Amino acid sequence: MKDTASSGAVFCYTIIRMNAQLEAKLKTLPRSAGVYFHKSKTGEIIYVGKAAVLKNRVRQYFQSTRDMDIKTRALVEEIEDTDWVETESELDALFLESEMVKRYMPRYNILLRDDKSQMFVRIDMKSEWPTVSFTRNPADDGADYFGPYYNGFAIKKALRYLRKIFPYYTKPPKDGIRPDLDSHIGLSPRPGTPSDEYKASLRQLIRYFEGGRKAIIRDIEKQMQLAAKLHDFENAAMYRNKLNDLKALQQRIMFGDREFLDISKDKALGDLVELFGLKKIPARIEGYDISHMGGANVVASMVVFTNGVSDRANYRKFKLSVQRNDDYANMNEVLTRRLSEKNLKSWGTPDLLLIDGGKGQLEAAIKALAVYDLHIPILSIAKREEEVIVSATGSNIDTARLEQYLRGELQDSGVYVTRSGDYYVVNLHSGQTNASGHSKNLRGANTALAKFTHVTKLFQRIRDESHRFAVSYHTVLKRTKQTASSLEDIPGIGPATRRQLIRKFGSLRGLSAASEADIASVVGAKKAELLHLHLHQK
Repeated sequence: MKDTASSGAVFCYTIIRMNAQLEAKLKTLPRSAGVYFHKSKTGEIIYVGKAAVLKNRVRQYFQSTRDMDIKTRALVEEIEDTDWVETESELDALFLESEMVKRYMPRYNILLRDDKSQMFVRIDMKSEWPTVSFTRNPADDGADYFGPYYNGFAIKKALRYLRKIFPYYTKPPKDGIRPDLDSHIGLSPRPGTPSDEYKASLRQLIRYFEGGRKAIIRDIEKQMQLAAKLHDFENAAMYRNKLNDLKALQQRIMFGDREFLDISKDKALGDLVELFGLKKIPARIEGYDISHMGGANVVASMVVFTNGVSDRANYRKFKLSVQRNDDYANMNEVLTRRLSEKNLKSWGTPDLLLIDGGKGQLEAAIKALAVYDLHIPILSIAKREEEVIVSATGSNIDTARLEQYLRGELQDSGVYVTRSGDYYVVNLHSGQTNASGHSKNLRGANTALAKFTHVTKLFQRIRDESHRFAVSYHTVLKRTKQTASSLEDIPGIGPATRRQLIRKFGSLRGLSAASEADIASVVGAKKAELLHLHLHQK
């Protein structure tokens, strides 16, 4: 069967053919919640997913490919066998899926996931009164992190239910403050609960994350029976309520049977190939931006998106060798350093480069490519109108497709192309009006008009991420320099001492707020007295 798009491109979709053994196996799928494992011919687990109803969810993969994106079709074509594990509830499936993904690291879980939905649960058990919170960016701060969970809504909903059974704080309690509403309705520990007892309850919560539901039920039953024997009926009733709540979790709907119906909603990589006539899907896209203030503390960022997903482990930051207010020269230096033989070997070769800037920044980056005779596709996003700039001679892409848009041969795509000399200006959001600064077109494409809205959103993510990463590094350098320059005025405080203080207190404000004893623990009592006197006189 075929479906012909208005652009003239032809896409095929089919009913998936599966082997007889798998077809017979799928007929035995249960109607319970659970976790399923898709396997390749070699027996490798290539994808792990969860389902409210295994029978409905798993069979969706083997229906028409019409509504599937490129990455999902690739997964389905590779499936040779499927296994599953039934769970008592959707909540159990949610936690089991996370554990199985971490254990097997399936290829397609990495390929198909959307980094924006990745969520971790943070519990700082080393604190006197640990708190439970959510984050997308785990830090090396000594806290315990559980995840990742690929549906933020589901994990937050799950924790709301679990909080009734294992009450916890979302912010540290303060001495002398009256108990808040959460304490009164049983979401936070009861007033007077000792820290040790509270931590024991949190350990039970962590145990539930790790799949110990049945063991927890047995422990609570024993505690309930013991409390009843001791005629401690208040606590016995509390344990009874916990048991009832735990059993009620089996009926709670965490994510529903339609969870991840399309698996991946990001069709940007396939659309990029169609839009710009790329020779292959850009598995590694790198975004670049420059940040400085009047030519001081000049830095650059390199962010990496692997298979359409933010890959923070591969981000890099650059401190420019020459401090100058010249973004063209700065961009040229960064790309020249990035594309050196040493860095290509260490970091790999990008499939697409995305520059934050206009024609000048793009031309500077193209010159860096020419130094090494590299033919990597390269584009830029102009800040003012947020339009994509393509060089007819240096962007290393086939511009025949753009010429079709230029001549108006491809209608109803939401793409508007003009040409200025050697440059094509590609507007992916025809009809949009200006809002302000960075929030205009890439952030708000009209999906009714824009066929390539997935490309628009991907470019916006990369552009915003490169900007954020560059600005954050510039801010760190600026604060460090401000602190160091203020400390240079103090006699007896040399470069080594300044570095120690900056590393410990982070900023001049942090140093000023520190006690003399805290400073003495870093630089000794004599220098601490001198510093404390100077800072507070100032």
